[in-house]
Amino acid sequence: MPETPNQPPARDRRAMPQMPKVPRRRIVRKVKRVPSEALRFLRIETTGGILLLIGAALALIAANSPLSDFYEEVRHTYIGIEGVFSLNVQHWAADFLLAFFFLVVGLELKRELVVGELRDLKQAMLPVIAAVGGIVVPAVIALAVAWGEPGAADVWPVPVATDIAFALAVLAICARGLPSSLRIFLLTLAIADDLGAIAMIAVLFSSPRLVPLLIFAAIVGLWVFLQAKRVKTLWLYIPLGLAAWAALYEADVHATIAGVALGLATRVKPDPDEHEAPAIKAEHAIQPFSAGFAVPVFAFFSAGVALNGDALTAFAADRVALAVVAGLFFGKAIGVTLGAFAAHKLGWGKLAPDLRWGDIAGVAVLCGCGFTVSLLIAELAFTDLAQQDLVKTGVLAGSAVSAIVGGAMLARRRKTTP
Repeated sequence: MPETPNQPPARDRRAMPQMPKVPRRRIVRKVKRVPSEALRFLRIETTGGILLLIGAALALIAANSPLSDFYEEVRHTYIGIEGVFSLNVQHWAADFLLAFFFLVVGLELKRELVVGELRDLKQAMLPVIAAVGGIVVPAVIALAVAWGEPGAADVWPVPVATDIAFALAVLAICARGLPSSLRIFLLTLAIADDLGAIAMIAVLFSSPRLVPLLIFAAIVGLWVFLQAKRVKTLWLYIPLGLAAWAALYEADVHATIAGVALGLATRVKPDPDEHEAPAIKAEHAIQPFSAGFAVPVFAFFSAGVALNGDALTAFAADRVALAVVAGLFFGKAIGVTLGAFAAHKLGWGKLAPDLRWGDIAGVAVLCGCGFTVSLLIAELAFTDLAQQDLVKTGVLAGSAVSAIVGGAMLARRRKTTP
């Protein structure tokens, strides 16, 4: 068989000394793995966000249909023991069911602080400072727009919070394929600014009574003691949690804060003989109930506002309600972006290698999805039901515009990603 040109004869090839193999250099881009717990949290919250939107949509349908009188009657029906705990259905959803949501936030915050993203100060500072910007700027814009109107002094806390479930659901739908670090950035930012909103609820809408507050502190102390002693008996923790909620309710502090306190008091590092730490185990058990039932039910009983011609005319003429829209859409977009940029430029935080500033800008707009906590603050800040409904309409409008524009920005970024 003739030899191929420029190729040595077969016998010469066998005789040639073998050259040592030089290992090929593999160029591997170092990609930070997203912790499995964070991914699980994102998946459940994404599903919860979709259920949240369904609950809100059903509320709007019920409030603007022949069922409106029945809807109002149900949510203002009182349940409980007269003189002890007797709340209407809407308040049970806001005060009791949302405590499970805040418990999950507390557990997740504790995990992030001890073993997660917030453990590394340098890494955490970018989303945390972005969250601070996303609290301050919306409050200032809302106050400026509503200045001089009755209720202007009460409106500024409404647009400061980001709804974790709502924002993550939009991100999952519109930004599939974008870096996981973008989702972690949004998650960390949303937890940080929800913590700020919780602090506002505690300070602005509470007039604590000393004795119940001391009882609550004693219950939290007992919780910490049981955790330190590695007591794992579930039937001890359930009544303790209910007692903590009841004590805080009696102390005239918004009872949902009990969830955050107990979450932060739960041990998050597993012992050598433990498969999961108590905080992780509790989060696994409670989060599906929170995301799949508690938050959608709250949305159903809180988001039902009239959207007829008269209501929309009143909304368009109400600067307090429009201040909420401006705070959520413009305030969050500007505040989060400027906060992240300042942290990066000053060297206080670092942008992940696989993120661009366009990604941060899209997430900043998406943070205008205030919804759950914004609706809760609207109910606490405005006792006049007519004004409360207008402010809630502002929350719905601002959240919807932020979701649409932010989602479109991120979807466009996804199409241009190689």
